[in-house]
Amino acid sequence: MNNSLFAASAADLTIERIRALAARLDQVESLTLEYKSEYSASLVTTIAAMANTYGGMILVGINDRVEPGVERVVGVDAQATIDQIVSGCSTILDPPWEPAFFNVPFGDGSGRSVVVVRVDANVAPRPVLVKLKAPIRLSGRNATADRARLLQLAREEPSATALPMGQNVMSPNLDRDNEGKATADFVLRTGINLPMGEAGAWRPLSEKTVAALAQALDESAFPPALRNLGNGAIDYTTGFRPLGHNRARKARLVWQATGRPDEKKHLVEAIVSVELPEIYGTAPASQVASVTIDVIARVCQYAEGRGNAGWNHRYEVPDLATLFDGLLKTAVDPKVVAEIARIADIDTALVAQPRELHLVADRQVKELLYSGGLQEIPDAGASAGGVFRSNPALNLRSVTDRQEQVDDWLRQLGLDAGLTGMESVVGSYRAAAARTTT
Repeated sequence: MNNSLFAASAADLTIERIRALAARLDQVESLTLEYKSEYSASLVTTIAAMANTYGGMILVGINDRVEPGVERVVGVDAQATIDQIVSGCSTILDPPWEPAFFNVPFGDGSGRSVVVVRVDANVAPRPVLVKLKAPIRLSGRNATADRARLLQLAREEPSATALPMGQNVMSPNLDRDNEGKATADFVLRTGINLPMGEAGAWRPLSEKTVAALAQALDESAFPPALRNLGNGAIDYTTGFRPLGHNRARKARLVWQATGRPDEKKHLVEAIVSVELPEIYGTAPASQVASVTIDVIARVCQYAEGRGNAGWNHRYEVPDLATLFDGLLKTAVDPKVVAEIARIADIDTALVAQPRELHLVADRQVKELLYSGGLQEIPDAGASAGGVFRSNPALNLRSVTDRQEQVDDWLRQLGLDAGLTGMESVVGSYRAAAARTTT
């Protein structure tokens, strides 16, 4: 089941989940969420505004204000309300266009329902006009697009196959020394893109918000997963802290691990970069921020450089599974998501789950992996990395769904590296982990 009502299937849209959402004091009307107690012409304007911005959801049958002693979820006659919305979209919107409707009945014999109106900006026409004006969505309210935004909307083409926000991540590069040798075993990258709220579009990053994000990262599953990658060679670590290129609209938080306190080579590094769009030169409604998470591993190079004290290190599959899981778990951690949403001035529902993982290695992947249980496929060719897509049907906040995604990535990693046996290795690891927890 998908935890977000914005993306839930019809079967997962239950009155219990809607009541729970309405009861949350923090879930106020926002860039992508609106409550309506009944149909009105302003509801159609909100549909146009969401279609012209980032999409969203309108819950009809819920009071927009929370008052003591007053029931917030009041319900409506679903069929009559949907008929009114359809008629309004046909007569008010230019061009006429309908979003998706879902009837969620109370189930108590009252005949009342909440109508969920879901607006998908990827399939809506451009622009959607109301009385020759293009409404756009700001934080909890509608506004009118200025000339620049209107021209931009007119140039855009709707695309039913467009990738959702959060999927496009640039592939990382391996840094190299003066001799052209890679300075790391591999770089792993994931990340998301996200829209900007009204204040986030102009407000610079503050030391307080960056520090709050660093603290959330330190308290997440990320540091233990990074330390585990060292396979016992890590004795000293730092917390996430600003390091390197930090500016008013760019933050770079770095976590580092070494084998000894005086060593300059970091066995494992993690870099979380937040980049806000520049204030000038971009239409406010089209501004997009990015959050990128890089893991840089050097344990093999560290082991090879220890001379007589060195060893032939290989990364074990369970350690990579722990890293993948920690990376995904951190990206959907409520505290981390809340801080990212606060920086961008958007509601947490707009912070997408990561949908891509990039791997770039300094050698063939099969030479990085511990070979126990794995066998090379003859003439399979070489692979020094890959791009791993996640299953959009999986909810990465769920332990079982996240485990399924991690296992899928490990299987793809093995096959792309020209190896067989990964399924068996992963199955044995999961079985052993299950015995440990019981």
